[in-house]
Amino acid sequence: MKKKDLIERIKEKQPDFSYRVKARTEHFTELLFKCLFDKDVPLETSLIELEQVFIELVNIVCWDKAKRCHEIWDEYLHLFPNILDQLHQDAQSLESHDPAAKSLEEVYLCYPGFFATAVYRLSRPLYLKGLPLIPRLMTEYAHQVTGVDIHPGADIGCCFFIDHATGVVIGETTVIKNNVKLYQGVTLGALSVNKTDKNIKRHPTVEDNVTIYANATILGGDTIIGANSIIGGNVWITQSVPPDSLVYHTPEIKIKPVPKK
Repeated sequence: MKKKDLIERIKEKQPDFSYRVKARTEHFTELLFKCLFDKDVPLETSLIELEQVFIELVNIVCWDKAKRCHEIWDEYLHLFPNILDQLHQDAQSLESHDPAAKSLEEVYLCYPGFFATAVYRLSRPLYLKGLPLIPRLMTEYAHQVTGVDIHPGADIGCCFFIDHATGVVIGETTVIKNNVKLYQGVTLGALSVNKTDKNIKRHPTVEDNVTIYANATILGGDTIIGANSIIGGNVWITQSVPPDSLVYHTPEIKIKPVPKK
């Protein structure tokens, strides 16, 4: 096959999108985080660059010109102070509950759970505005960097705490209320992945002041974890838990001495 013919065949089979949007969204996300949290970043010029990158992204992803994609930036920009307030509360929750955290600065700079939460909170307003693709690319970038997968459609309250972070999954229709703490490997997922369920609540609700320990799996849109409950590590939950509950399982563990040589 001639090279020209090969090129034509490849073009025929290529999907109709620009991969550049992924790299530019990652750049936008990093710049956004630094703009809000790095005092050495010149804020005025950074905001101008952010707007330019945002418009570039909108021009790539907003295929329907009748949509309000180009009008979103000013509304989004004015949300930054409130988003910062939310994130400061998240950071304070981490610093006050984790004995390993020696300062808020350490939380901002070292905690992957905080970075993932920050990107989620910055992506969610764009998701709610219906901006195509960019919010998902933002949270997938955080997933790539931290191992935490939070869908921008999730509804998460204040003072959110993710410790150790790696392997946490929070699905699109999850509702998490205030003062909730999660540890590594927690999954808040769906009981099924049928495409027909895309417009219904598929993921659980977690009420106020709940702690969920490592590798717990909680599934289902009708599943509610009642307020003030503690969910132990490695449990599998597909039904609601009343408030003020302690949920755990007791695996049988055997210990015996190693035979002496």
